[in-house]
Amino acid sequence: MATDDRVRGFPAFGPTPRRRGANAGSWWGTAWLKALEDGSLDHTQLKRGRQYAYAGRVGPITVSPGRIAATVQDHDEPFHSQVQLDQLTDPAWDRFLDRIAGKAGHIAALLDGDMPTELAAFAEDIDIPLLPAIGELEPECTCPGWEHPCQHAAALCYQVSWLLDADPFVLLLIRGRASGEVLEQLQRRGTEPATAGAPQEPIQAEGIPATIAFGTPTAELPEDPPPVTEPPSCWELPAGPEIEPAVLRLLAHDAALRARELLAELPVPNDDWQQAVRFAAHHSHDWVLDRLASAQNRDTHELRLAAAAWQQGGPAGLAVQERSWQPSEVERARAERLWSAAELPKALRRANTWTLAELRVQLRYGTDGHWYPYRQHAGDWWPVGRPRQDPGSAFTEL
Repeated sequence: MATDDRVRGFPAFGPTPRRRGANAGSWWGTAWLKALEDGSLDHTQLKRGRQYAYAGRVGPITVSPGRIAATVQDHDEPFHSQVQLDQLTDPAWDRFLDRIAGKAGHIAALLDGDMPTELAAFAEDIDIPLLPAIGELEPECTCPGWEHPCQHAAALCYQVSWLLDADPFVLLLIRGRASGEVLEQLQRRGTEPATAGAPQEPIQAEGIPATIAFGTPTAELPEDPPPVTEPPSCWELPAGPEIEPAVLRLLAHDAALRARELLAELPVPNDDWQQAVRFAAHHSHDWVLDRLASAQNRDTHELRLAAAAWQQGGPAGLAVQERSWQPSEVERARAERLWSAAELPKALRRANTWTLAELRVQLRYGTDGHWYPYRQHAGDWWPVGRPRQDPGSAFTEL
């Protein structure tokens, strides 16, 4: 976080599992999203923005008076998005703080790091717009789109609602005052005696208040890390009459990779074909693939396709590529709920495969509960991107 408490920096959320029901988890976050959605002129952009937010395409977020900003990644091109909101004037802040100062319980809650939802009603009673009104959020983006907001600004706004879930004081900062300033000015009004032994300087609590932490649902585990694709560095080997240096170099690389996998307790290939596929996934030279395929009595193209599946998800990715399976009724119902919650287009389902033929894309549901994205190319279905825990995030890989 920046040292100036009027400019706060928040780390990127990264890929986040879809939430069931509402897209925000608190009253303040929900109110923020209502203002965004009520004022939007294009709900298609909001839908894409939600997908981008959950897919982790929004970078670190900077919040300052009247402005929130972040870089949003759109495939290979980053765009700088910001959303502006009018700051409250000094007289408006005085009226608002005077109103709060008359409620000892609310001052105590604020000093404890909590922000009662009644503050929004207090502000509305005296004609002060604490929450953004319809159309008050002013998005800007460096992308060529003209939508209001575009998908990049919408993604930023959705993630700001998550900031408000954890720390509603962010809203006060957007309106022009840092939490330390607000608490200091309330203390100066002298309407609430200071707690014995409490410091007289503005309170800047670190971390999340215990009341919020205790009531926060347990977070889902993060996505699995991607498989290792780059071999470690190796010494340059001199040529010799009895060995092939290129082959020896690859074997040395592979030994290092296998040692790392064993130390990390990764799944061990259980047959010669899986061993060949694993080796091909790490060493994709044409001559390597030809020799491996010949040793396995397989076609080189078949091995190349299998290696791509291994690069996507290891043994589980290979299993998804090679074998279809029939999910149970419970598993199929869960998958259908996830698909519906992600607001994805209607797809043709066969066994564990959901296909959108007109887009030439496909999602495959693995026995490990992950969704594997595929794209059709030259008549074959090729793995693309990483497996995800929900279909919405997997679809963004396409």
